[in-house]
Formats: sequence, structure tokens, C-alpha cells
Amino acid sequence: MKLAIIGAGAIGVTTAYELSQSGHEVTVFERRQTAAEEASFSSGGLISPGWLALHMGALESVRSLFPGPAGGSGLRLNRLPSGQELQWLWRSLRSGRASQAASQLIGNHQLTSYSQQRLWTLTAELQLEYDHCQELLVLLRSARDSAQAAASLPLMRELGIGFKEIPGDQIHLLEPALSTETALHGAIQLTGDEAANCRQFTLLLKSKAQQLGCRFEFSTQVEHLDSSGGVYLRTQPSTQKDPGAGAAQRFDGAVVCTGASSLGLLRPLGLVLPLQAVYGHAISAAVREPLDTPQAAVLDARHGVSIVRMGQRIRVAGGSRLGETQGVKSKAELRRLYQVLSDWFPGAARLGGGKDSVQEWQGAQAMTPDGSPVLGESGVPGVWLNLGHGAHGWAMACGSARVLADLVQGQTPGIDVAAFGIQRFAR
Repeated sequence: MKLAIIGAGAIGVTTAYELSQSGHEVTVFERRQTAAEEASFSSGGLISPGWLALHMGALESVRSLFPGPAGGSGLRLNRLPSGQELQWLWRSLRSGRASQAASQLIGNHQLTSYSQQRLWTLTAELQLEYDHCQELLVLLRSARDSAQAAASLPLMRELGIGFKEIPGDQIHLLEPALSTETALHGAIQLTGDEAANCRQFTLLLKSKAQQLGCRFEFSTQVEHLDSSGGVYLRTQPSTQKDPGAGAAQRFDGAVVCTGASSLGLLRPLGLVLPLQAVYGHAISAAVREPLDTPQAAVLDARHGVSIVRMGQRIRVAGGSRLGETQGVKSKAELRRLYQVLSDWFPGAARLGGGKDSVQEWQGAQAMTPDGSPVLGESGVPGVWLNLGHGAHGWAMACGSARVLADLVQGQTPGIDVAAFGIQRFAR
């Protein structure tokens, strides 16, 4: 089939590769000048089925909007929410009821685990080399943090997740560079989790997709999507100011992978999805002293902030917020990232150079009320969806792409995808 992919982030590029490998004629449309320029550009890099099971859940996200004394690592909102945000939060709260939340959590864990396996397969088969590190060490600052984490351990055992509980006085044996000045009660070592450079992988896989015949049209905005008599895309250069003046192209099908910006394309088709833009933040800086850097990926559970060494740079990421403006970085979130880095690895990064020596980043991530992506048929002939992964887009990218390719082929995917269908929002 002749297929269009809209969006060239990690989700779009992995989808393009899988469909190209399956023999389809694929064209990817991206409004930026190259791949992985938006949410995938400065991802924290975590590929963490264990951390997902330990902490993720729609109800937890809503509760942590208003953190108590122990803080909170979910979404943050420092102003009164708008009407649309309130509606989304209410749906998220309702999705957090025990039976439904557990079902979505297990589905997300299965997708993340499946995605990790697919990442390993692609890495080996294609001989891809990118920055990565093994294991994730979740730091627990207090007894209260440890008690909250302990509540999830039975589920983790049930799911077969490999982990070790590390007493506070033994953590420095695993991470010698960890500061001794910051109070630390304990840690959970997730032996099956890891971190990898999302942007590096995406650019490498883009090249492999091109070798299979996949075409990429960058600096190209998809203005309109029409499904009558086939799938028609009207596109124009991203820099053009005259909407509606672009060219129309016909395809047998299209896969929408553009996150929150998908809403404008889907609404004219009668598809109204409860997607909300959530803004993540990150800082990246050159390594100052290798001996002062973390050996594994490290995550501060209270703040939901990860610290990862990626090659010769340190990446600190977290700070998800509602109600922000695209392109306007939150000073409060950036301060929190710098503070968490200073708390745990004060000598790791070179922060005192010129204004361009540290890269500060903000990116929009589309999130559904129940915290699970929308994956599969849209209900509109020829239009497929692979979006709504929230902060876990990188962790779920390879698995979501393989599932989508199987569904397009009419084959049964490697995991149960009932939890990710668009039908769940019709209730």
C-alpha cells in the first residue's frame, strides 16, 4: 500500500521503518527540518517497564498535581486550570478507579516491555550504536517515599519485574559519585530498566528506513486530511503563510503520529480525542568530571527527575506541567532540575560556561486521561492512530510501531492491544 506517516518523532520514524520493512510505499511528512526535533529531541531517555509499574497511574498523576509535604512527581499546575483542562482532569480522575486503572497500568507495562524487546532486536539486527546505560536506580529520600514505593512492590513481583531493595547505607556501593550531603533513606534497583538516547536512535533508524525506500518530506506541514475516496493529504511548506494553498496527495492510508497537534487534523473527520499537551523539561550539559557522573540511570522518585549520562553529556529531565505555552520554558521547573542534579551529582556537569554551554529544553507531550496511548484504527477508513503516549513515547515507540504495522497488515500483534483502542473514549 501507499502510506503516509504524519510526524517524524520517535513514534513516526519507528512506524515508518516497520511499515517500510513490511513492503509498503511510505512517505513521512514532518513540519520541522529533520526528525526528532520536538518531544523526541531531549527525552530523558528512560526505557523503564519497572519504573512504569512502580509509579505510573492516572489517579496518581492527578493527586500529584497538588503535592503534599512529600512532593509529587506527576503533573504540575501552578494556576487555576482552564475549562478544557478541568474536563480532562475530571476524566483522568474517573479513569483512576481501581479496576480500570489496574487494567491500563498492566497494558502499559506490557507495551513498554514489548517495545524494549523490539528495540533490542532492531539494535542487534541493524547494528545501531547510540548512547545508552543499563539499570535504573530509583532514589527514595525519606521513609515516606520508601513506604509509597513499597505499596507497588507486590504488583511488580506479579509482573515479573526484576528489582532489588537497597538500604541507604549500601547505595554508594552502586553509585560511588552520589553525594553524601543529601538525605537518602533507600533505593530500588530496577535491573531490567535502562536509558538510551532517543534522538540518536531515531536519526539512525530514519537512515535505515530511507535505505528501504521510505521518503521523508521535511519542512512540510499537513494542513488537511480527507478520507473520502481514499486518503488525501493537503500539504504546504512549513514557512508558507497561506493556509489552503498547498498541494494534495492521495494515499491508501495515513498514520497520524503528531501528538497534541493531531487534534486539528482529526476533528474535521469527526474524531475528537481527549488529548492534553503536557510539557516536559530537560537540561543537557557536558560532563565535567567522569568520576563524578552516575554509572546507571538515576531517578529521584520524589521529584520524578532522571539523571543520565549520555556519552559526553549529562541529561537531567522531568518537570511535566499542564497549562504551559509551547516554547516558553518554566523557570520553576528548570530550577528544580538544576537543584536535583546538585543534590545528587554536584560535580558531574559543566554548568559554568557561556550561555550556550547548557541546553535547556521544553517539549509538548500529548497525554490521554487514562495515561495510555491511542493505537490502531481510528474508525475512519484508511486513517490509523499512533499517539497519546505522554512522557513514555520513547519507551513505547518501537513496540507501538510494530503493533501498528501488524494491524495494518491484518496480522495479530504480539501483545493484547485492547487497552489502547479509540473505542474506550466513546463511553
